[in-house]
Amino acid sequence: MKTNIGVFFGGRSTEHEISVISANQAINAIDHEKYDVTPVYITKDGKWLTGEAVLDLKNYRDPKQLEKLAEEVYIRPIYGDFNLYLAHPKGMFKKQDIAAKLDVVIPVLHGANGEDGTFEGLLDFIGIPYAGCNTLASANGMDKITMKMILRDSGIPTVDYVWFTDRQWFAQRDDLIEQVETKLGYPVIVKPSNLGSSIGIGCAHSREELKQKVDEASRYASRILVEHMIADMQEINCSVLGDCDEYATSVLEEPIKSSEILSYDAKYMGGDKGTKGMQASAKKFPADLPEDVTKEIQRLAGETFRVLGCHGVSRVDVMIDRKDGKIYVNEINTIPGSLSFYLWEGTGLPFDKLMDRLVQLAVKRDTHRHQKTFSFSANIFAMGGGAKGGIKGGTKGAKAAR
Repeated sequence: MKTNIGVFFGGRSTEHEISVISANQAINAIDHEKYDVTPVYITKDGKWLTGEAVLDLKNYRDPKQLEKLAEEVYIRPIYGDFNLYLAHPKGMFKKQDIAAKLDVVIPVLHGANGEDGTFEGLLDFIGIPYAGCNTLASANGMDKITMKMILRDSGIPTVDYVWFTDRQWFAQRDDLIEQVETKLGYPVIVKPSNLGSSIGIGCAHSREELKQKVDEASRYASRILVEHMIADMQEINCSVLGDCDEYATSVLEEPIKSSEILSYDAKYMGGDKGTKGMQASAKKFPADLPEDVTKEIQRLAGETFRVLGCHGVSRVDVMIDRKDGKIYVNEINTIPGSLSFYLWEGTGLPFDKLMDRLVQLAVKRDTHRHQKTFSFSANIFAMGGGAKGGIKGGTKGAKAAR
């Protein structure tokens, strides 16, 4: 029997549509002679749907109609149960409530409630093998503030920043403005801490603009990041594939900006009305850089992947200050748009082989995980005379342990 890959996409995220496009590209790239594929689309209100209908991008123009065409499914939070169940089974026999058995999962969920470790935690709880970062690496990679703290502590250069919560902003606005102006000065970039695709991000060149941009960012997240803005900046992207012990880096690309920030539209709304994802965005590919700069960026991308404990395929975005040539890591995308397949094709790895590699990485990690000890066979409730010890004896044991 062929390995059945469950590809999950969509989700309760501002990057919902981009996830659908990326997953469509990934599913079409999978070698269907070698693998079976079960697509699982998560709607914006959290329903899980499968079936042929979720594979046709035209159906997403009418979400309500798509729900009627597809079958609603769910997964049980029971360790070792890798079945996908029909929410509304048809027929008289129990076996008919199983839609599919998943051997490996590839999450293609961009943004919150998917790329941030929440979905990965569910997969870990069930024990199903999956490609991509685990819960911890996903959460740290998604939150720009936590990520910068880890990178700085590991000696990886990042630009100076200030961060605060939305409640702090509304309660201590004047103090925070003074802190930004003293530590960073203008211009600055304001970002929600846990979103991607340039959503909620804005530049501020003055106090009034700062207020506006922070108010806008606080619509999307409770933690806000304000960074020093490099005036003459060159952005470069590099993908990393593997795990934190063994990984490879791709060729580099330079996104082409039409404004100070590479916008959502510039990233995704090119070619075929946005159906080509990150592949369609304007870029120099490969980036035209000296060999020593290319190697340093690839080294920093690999180190970022390593120290965050990443797995699968990620994309690391760096910035070069043209004034002095210094390189700074901007962020990591642990589930990058289009899975960065075009960067790997440019490196000599076709898209179908990239998907092959992700499956292999999922199986490798699962094998390694089963070599670890997660529980002991000893039962403390059966010790010390069984029922005679009772609850009282167990309570004394807990006190002694403290």
